[in-house]
Formats: sequence, structure tokens, C-alpha cells
Amino acid sequence: MSDSLLMALALVLVIEGLMPFASPSQWRRVFEELLKMQDGQIRFIGLVSIVSGLLMLAFLAG
Repeated sequence: MSDSLLMALALVLVIEGLMPFASPSQWRRVFEELLKMQDGQIRFIGLVSIVSGLLMLAFLAG
């Protein structure tokens, strides 16, 4: 793996850890709401996240 990929992964871990660290009760409520969603809704959120990330990468790399 390249250093850039590892740094990107490290940054994702930092960002993912901010919410549970800063506000665990709010994070728990968000997670509980996520558990109530249907699979299709969660997949759509994942798809939007993937497409957004790919577009950002294409924009920043180009």
C-alpha cells in the first residue's frame, strides 16, 4: 500500500472516531435510528457515499 492510501485510511479513522468521542449519547441515538432503517435505505446511503467519494477523488486528482 502506498503512504497516501495509509494516510487516507488513518484520516477516515480519525473522522469516524470524532462523533462517538465528542458526543457518545448523540452517536448512540443516530446509530439506533440507523438500525431502524431497511436494508435498501442503508444500501442507498452507502451508494451515495461511494459515488460522492469517487467524485471527490476524481476532482482532486484531476
